[in-house]
Amino acid sequence: MKIDKMNTITKYILGFVALLIAIFFSWYFFSVIVYILVAAVISFIGKPIIDLLGRIKIRGCCLSKTLKAAITIVCLWFLFILVFSTIIPLAVREFQSLGNISVTNIVNQLDGPIRDAGRLLEYFGLIDKEEDVSNYITAELSDILNIASLKTWFGTVAGTLSDIFVALFSITFISFFFLKDSRLFSGMVMAIVPSRYEEQARNALDSIQKLLVRYFVGLLLEVFGVMTLNTIGLTIVGLDFSNALVIGLVAGVLNVIPYIGPLIGVCFGLAVGVVLHLNMEFYHQMLPVLIYMTIVMLLTQLVDNVVFQPFIYGSSVHAHPLEIFLVILMAGSLAGIPGMILAIPSYTVLRVILKEFFNKYKLVKKLTQSL
Repeated sequence: MKIDKMNTITKYILGFVALLIAIFFSWYFFSVIVYILVAAVISFIGKPIIDLLGRIKIRGCCLSKTLKAAITIVCLWFLFILVFSTIIPLAVREFQSLGNISVTNIVNQLDGPIRDAGRLLEYFGLIDKEEDVSNYITAELSDILNIASLKTWFGTVAGTLSDIFVALFSITFISFFFLKDSRLFSGMVMAIVPSRYEEQARNALDSIQKLLVRYFVGLLLEVFGVMTLNTIGLTIVGLDFSNALVIGLVAGVLNVIPYIGPLIGVCFGLAVGVVLHLNMEFYHQMLPVLIYMTIVMLLTQLVDNVVFQPFIYGSSVHAHPLEIFLVILMAGSLAGIPGMILAIPSYTVLRVILKEFFNKYKLVKKLTQSL
C-alpha cells in the first residue's frame, strides 16, 4: 500500500517537473515556436494549392512533392509581394501627404464648425465657458500626430528589420517542409503525445487543419472584400482612387480586429476625408461628402456582417454568435487587441481538443455539439 502511494506521489512529482521543463522551454524558445505555428498555418493555407498541383500531370507523371511545395511557396510569396508592391507605395504616398498638413491649419480651417460644437457642448454643460475648444483640439491632435514619436517608431521598425528578415526566412523554410510533407507537423505533435492518445490527437489535428484552412482563407477573402467595397464606394462618392484605396486597405486590415476594428476604420476614413477636403466650405460642401463616406463604409460593414462573416464563421467556427462575442470579450480582457484577433482560431482549436479528449463531460458536449 505504501509502495503504491509512493509510486503515485513520484508520478505526480515527475509530471509536475516535466510540466515546468515544458513551460521553461516554451518561454525560452518562444520565437521558434511562433515560427513553427505560423509556418503550420501557412501550410494549411497553401494546402488547396498543393491539392490543385496534385491533379496536374506532365506526360502522365505527377509533380514531385518537392516541386509542388516550391511552386506553392513561390505563389504565396508572389501574391504577398504583388499586394505590397501595388498597395503599400500608394499608402506611403498618402500618409506622407497627410503628414505634411499642419494641425493648426486644420483647426483654423474648421474654426466655424469647432466653435459651433463648442457652443453646443457649453449649452449642455459638458465643458466650461472659459475653455477654448480650438486650443484644446489643437493640443490633442498635436500629441496624437507627434512627429518626434513617429520618428522614434520608424527608428524602432528600422532596428528590427534584421529580426523581421530572420523571421520571414525561417517561416518560409519551415513552411516549405510542412508543404512538402503534410505529415511532418502532425509527426512533431505525435512525438510529444502519449501512445494511448495518438488516435484522438490525429483526429483533432485533421479537424483543426480543415477548420483553420477555411477560417484563414475566409478571413483573407473578407479583408479583400471589405477593401474592394470601400474602395469602389468611396470612388463613386467623389474621392480619388488612390485615396479611396488607402482608406479601403486600412479599413479592410482593421476589420480583422473584431467589433472595434470596423469602428476605428470608419473614424480613420472620416479623418482622412476631412484632411483631403480642407479647402471646401464645411456645411455645404465638406459635410455632405463626409455623410456619403459614412454611408458607404456603414453599408460595407452591413454586407460584411450579413454576407462575409456568416460565411466565415458558419463554415469554420460552427459557434453561436453570442458564444463568439463572449470569447472575444474575454480574450480582449486578457491580451488586448492581439487576444481579440487570435480569439476565434484559438477557441476553435480548443473546442476540437475538448471534443476529442474530454467529450464525456456535459459542458464539453454542449460546447462542441456543432463541430
